[in-house]
Amino acid sequence: MKNDAMKNAPAGENERPLMLAPAFKDYIWGGERLKRDWGKQTDLSPLAESWELSCHEAGPSVVASGEWAGRTLAQVLAAHPQFVGTKAEKAGEFPLLIKLIDAAGPLSVQVHPDDDYAERVEHALGKTEMWYVLDAGEGAGIYYGFKRETTLKEMKAAIESNTLTELLNWVPVKKGECFFIPAGTVHAIGAGLLIAEVQQSSNLTYRVYDYGRLGADGKPRPLHIDKALAVTRREPPKTPVGPTEPEQSVAGGSIQPLFACDKFTTAVLTVERTMSDSVSNESFVSLLTVDGEGTLSYRGETYPLKKGQSVFLPAGMGTYELTGRMQVLRTSSRIYPAYGTPDGQLPAGNATDDRG
Repeated sequence: MKNDAMKNAPAGENERPLMLAPAFKDYIWGGERLKRDWGKQTDLSPLAESWELSCHEAGPSVVASGEWAGRTLAQVLAAHPQFVGTKAEKAGEFPLLIKLIDAAGPLSVQVHPDDDYAERVEHALGKTEMWYVLDAGEGAGIYYGFKRETTLKEMKAAIESNTLTELLNWVPVKKGECFFIPAGTVHAIGAGLLIAEVQQSSNLTYRVYDYGRLGADGKPRPLHIDKALAVTRREPPKTPVGPTEPEQSVAGGSIQPLFACDKFTTAVLTVERTMSDSVSNESFVSLLTVDGEGTLSYRGETYPLKKGQSVFLPAGMGTYELTGRMQVLRTSSRIYPAYGTPDGQLPAGNATDDRG
């Protein structure tokens, strides 16, 4: 069988870039920009999210070309667990999920549990995430934590009276900004935002306020008040709006660090000519082209990159080159130099699927 052949191949023989095709989600707050401006091909309407890097059962990425075309990324990694890398391999499951989000309408006010609560109550990973703003309409913003320290009694009363947003921190948002959302942070993406989201591979969301909206079935979407109260950090956000680190000039372009935490490391690569980068044995690397176009070169093979293309680079792949004029969101398990605090740690602190 092909799986056996892949498993028995010499080390390094199968380590090559995997071009990925996403899974799509048609949540009620979505728009049409991912199809119109990003070339996503689907009959779903609205198109709220494309899951660009995913091994989650609710929406796995599929290899788009090459010898594994048509297989899910999860199937390839089951045959080649070393592709994940020595750090992520120890976690026992694929750690990350990366999405493009088109919020034509506002997402619900929501919160995600941390790993401890999620494992104990939901038998799943928690959800810490990061947002990189790709576009922002006039007046667009997000709810991001509380304005001040808030008691459990105050939060519960505000939920019951539909005044929770009066306690929350509203932040106007601009293109190019990034936000770190630790598990336990109450948040909501506002209307008019296009966002790349890097998150743990989790689909757990506890919805606490939904503007009185009705779902596709004509009924109010369920809320998850008790669980939300149990996991929420009732405090202002502790992490400043990013990027906070200076852009770094490198041969062929520049690297803008975004955020690093104990779950992931993110940066934007601005490619102006040819830029070299590498993939260590410790972690895979995800590349998501967010502007422009170009190519990825590896061992004499060339892979075309355009806006919206996601590529999985297996751990241990070594050096590759990016050529063109483009911006690429690079994500890995935390192996690159940490940005921010000395050790790279950022402040810590019935479930629905993650429909916003």
